[in-house]
Amino acid sequence: MPGPLCPPPRKMATNFLMHEKIWFDKFKYDDAERKFYEQMNGPVAGSSRQENGASVILRDIARARENIQKSLAGSSGPGASSGPSGDHSELVTRIASLEVENQSLRGVVQDLQQAVSKLEARLSALEKSSPAHRATTPQTQHVSPMRQVEPPSRKAATATEDDEDDDIDLFGSDEEEDKEATRLREERLRQYAEKKAKKPALVAKSSILLDVKPWDDETDMAQLEACVRSVQLDGLVWGSSKLVPVGYGIRKLQIQCVVEDDKVGTDQLEEEITKFEEHVQSVDIAAFNKI
Repeated sequence: MPGPLCPPPRKMATNFLMHEKIWFDKFKYDDAERKFYEQMNGPVAGSSRQENGASVILRDIARARENIQKSLAGSSGPGASSGPSGDHSELVTRIASLEVENQSLRGVVQDLQQAVSKLEARLSALEKSSPAHRATTPQTQHVSPMRQVEPPSRKAATATEDDEDDDIDLFGSDEEEDKEATRLREERLRQYAEKKAKKPALVAKSSILLDVKPWDDETDMAQLEACVRSVQLDGLVWGSSKLVPVGYGIRKLQIQCVVEDDKVGTDQLEEEITKFEEHVQSVDIAAFNKI
């Protein structure tokens, strides 16, 4: 019987490489790259590396990477080409994003340049206008009197004037002005007193509401009111009146009057009314208001 079918060797290698995790073992390739550099350049000192310069190192690194990529591409076959292609696509994406960012930065720089140019133009216009303004409005320089230096002739003239002023009586004019001011003040006071004397004096008056109570309900209230109104004093004027019931048939007389405060007092008015003892029992002030 024929044996089981086996896949060709090339296909097996391809399948093996498809499942191989190349970039997860990146440290192996870093070691291989380091060993390659050591084999190509050999152990060199720090001074020789500085003499070769950065350009030589970059060129060697680029050459080594190209050799590693070629070796990996030749050994892995079509199944292992996903790693470099993925890095290439990621690199293209990063380059595209960098280009977009570069374009945006260029736009920002252009805007800043325009703003700076506008500010420079405005500043130049202000600088041009400021000298003209200063020319039209010259500033006056104020000099303190303490800092002015007087010539010797001026000082001598000032000393002579001071000596002459000492001989002059400075208080004569003040006395004359004081006399004139006193005379004017007295004249105005006299005029004010005359004007005030011509004005009629204000008379202080009060309105009083009196409650006049009889002895009993048999008192003749008409006679009682007549007795009250018979009181006549200088500065007293009687007004309206009415009878107000108190209780048990008794009524009191409530009468209004106006008095001058300087001439008639409430005590005097009560004494005059209470003289009619036959009809009046008492007199009370129900209301008192200044007019």
